[in-house]
Amino acid sequence: MPYEAGSYDVIVVGAGHAGVEAGLASARLGAKTLMLTINLDMVAFMPCNPSVGGPAKGIVVREIDALGGEMGRNIDKTHIQMRMLNTGKGPAVRALRAQADKFLYQQEMKRTIENEEKLDLVQGMVERLVMEDGSCKGVITQTGAVYRAKTVVITTGTFLRGEIILGELKYSSGPNNQQPSIKLSEHLEELGFEMVRFKTGTPPRVHSETIDYSKTEIQPGDDVPRAFSYETTKFITDQLPCWLTYTSEVTHQIIDDNLHRSPMYSGMIKGTGPRYCPSIEDKVVRFHDKPRHQIFLEPEGRNTHEVYVQGLSTSLPEDVQRQVLASIPGLENVQLMRAGYAIEYDSVVPTQLWPTLETKKVPNLYTAGQINGTSGYEEAAGQGLMAGINAALKALEKDELILSRSDAYIGVLIDDLVTKGTNEPYRLLTSRAEYRLLLRHDNADLRLTQKGYDIGLIKEDRYQRFTEKKEAIEKEMERIRSIIIKPAPEVQELIISKGGSELKDGIRASDLLKRPEMGYEHIQQLVPADYEISPEVSEQVEIQTKYEGYIEKSLQQVEKLKKMENKKIPENIDYDAITGLATEARQKLKQVRPLSVAQASRISGVNPADTSILLVYLEQGKIARINR
Repeated sequence: MPYEAGSYDVIVVGAGHAGVEAGLASARLGAKTLMLTINLDMVAFMPCNPSVGGPAKGIVVREIDALGGEMGRNIDKTHIQMRMLNTGKGPAVRALRAQADKFLYQQEMKRTIENEEKLDLVQGMVERLVMEDGSCKGVITQTGAVYRAKTVVITTGTFLRGEIILGELKYSSGPNNQQPSIKLSEHLEELGFEMVRFKTGTPPRVHSETIDYSKTEIQPGDDVPRAFSYETTKFITDQLPCWLTYTSEVTHQIIDDNLHRSPMYSGMIKGTGPRYCPSIEDKVVRFHDKPRHQIFLEPEGRNTHEVYVQGLSTSLPEDVQRQVLASIPGLENVQLMRAGYAIEYDSVVPTQLWPTLETKKVPNLYTAGQINGTSGYEEAAGQGLMAGINAALKALEKDELILSRSDAYIGVLIDDLVTKGTNEPYRLLTSRAEYRLLLRHDNADLRLTQKGYDIGLIKEDRYQRFTEKKEAIEKEMERIRSIIIKPAPEVQELIISKGGSELKDGIRASDLLKRPEMGYEHIQQLVPADYEISPEVSEQVEIQTKYEGYIEKSLQQVEKLKKMENKKIPENIDYDAITGLATEARQKLKQVRPLSVAQASRISGVNPADTSILLVYLEQGKIARINR
């Protein structure tokens, strides 16, 4: 029998990477928050690769931290290895990646949640929503507990009608053999939500002491202390290495010989898988000309012998997986501890969401994470943070927060989802961001800390440090712009030693720094400042000076975009009343219901001519509206 179990401002359903960020953000904003999860032992669990960060994703973690989220702080406390990727390339593509101790990560995040005021963590499976007058007013669990709330955030990951597939074996399950959520998925369909079936997978796990590391290449962490969080001051120095090996021609032959037993090719798997994280079967079939593929051996933690075989995601039968492993150098005699598997699950079509991640169909209901069609812990966490912020702000009757595409990768991610949708598990890539020179690893705090402070997630002491850093950058930028370096012998000698051409006349220090061979340390050598400059400040001075022209062009594009973003479209505009719109554009505009002309222009199927017609119609001011 149903019973009243409590009332809250915000309820978060799920405690994966989206759920924990949503719950913590909501509680820290002052909303009384409940986090419900099927299993308390699975809070912030990593069912796939035990790592955080990488290209684009690492920048998302920095953005989460700059706004006041938890993922960066948590991985800084629990990693076993940290590496900066793409250091030989420009600042726009540099990305931090950490290998996690998956068990410590989980334990530390659970401890953080349990210690958070205004946040209750409870085990329970949500099966239905409390609906009143078409709005969401709470949830009902499997045991009949009725929890009421002003807003609800669903972050169920891959649990909705989850099915694990391993060779010819298929059974109902969430990730890692957890209980799946079936009735909630059915209830969302009853409410009229359009759902889609997606698929993801994991590789086998093997015993570390049965690996012959002499046949592999060591992949150590960086010697330089690294951190995702701007708050981190203590660094882990005893890092564990990962190891690199490769598939062989024998591996590929085994896979080819057993494709008829692969659920991907036998028709057993119906869901769409992630194109940018394919299974080994997919890689062998699609890239048949490649003689080998990289395999990274990644420890799952300090106190376990389990090793994650990155690059070998598969749903082949277990006996075939054993043959495949034995064909890889270093793994000839390896002990299989867990077989790889595929998992199919339900997702909500994300064009049914507003940019706040509130659903259009059911007011006060938000969704975040893999339920929205994304892949990856970082994409989930970024959405969870924004959904938690907006659910709390709405519950507290405050203005909600939307990040633009020029603000953050999180803004790109959410805009892509709600405007374009996705026909496969969505993964963030640097190429998805048109302003990626502005959205760098190094400047996430300069882009977002003010926003985090304004809503109340960044504390006063951290904000003070941030403003001091900003002032120090501006002061040093002004100094090197104002100093003229003359062609003295020691100056010419330094420039020539770095491969540059001699000065013919005096030059501003800032212009000298723009030369490719010159670094900020050389400017300091020639014209040292009479005050201390931190590495974070000197990094910003060098990047902002060297890339000044490119950054300025990007900012001009952003200003043009803002004009389009500022041309708002009434929520209940009648697109059928606008003559001249193409049929496909009309259909897509009615489906997505964009909030601005800029968002409308990004919808697939809305061409520039349609955008121009919409602009003219809005400027005429005689806007027909539909009654809802």
